[in-house]
Amino acid sequence: MANQHEPASVVYHMMENDLFSQWLGISVVEVKEGYSRIKMAVRPEMINGFGIVHGGIAFSMADSCFAFACNNRNNLSVALDTSINFLKPVHVGDELIAESKELHNGKTTGLYHITITNQKGHVVAVFKGTCFRTSKPMIKEE
Repeated sequence: MANQHEPASVVYHMMENDLFSQWLGISVVEVKEGYSRIKMAVRPEMINGFGIVHGGIAFSMADSCFAFACNNRNNLSVALDTSINFLKPVHVGDELIAESKELHNGKTTGLYHITITNQKGHVVAVFKGTCFRTSKPMIKEE
């Protein structure tokens, strides 16, 4: 599949329609083929009953970062398998940065490693995602 679009334009197209990533407050920091880096601030409504960030917030942030990296060649890709390890608690006011690095870019699958760090540079979670490539474009040619 020939890519007629720059990786950043594909990600910005995705963000226009990704209401959940918008609700999370995600902003795109950097994008290149097979790579993305995003950031977000933790808000009070993201806290669980233990007074720390709900694991679904960190998972969702990593999942968005994963999606931006595996789709930015304009080849619609969907998650096949994901996993996350939570290493440190996250608190209200923390600034999180997620970085997705491509480990494998195959014709039908891709493998990505996402690291989430806080404003102090501490790794708070690591995520692994495998995607399936559909061979359909994210942005259709007109």
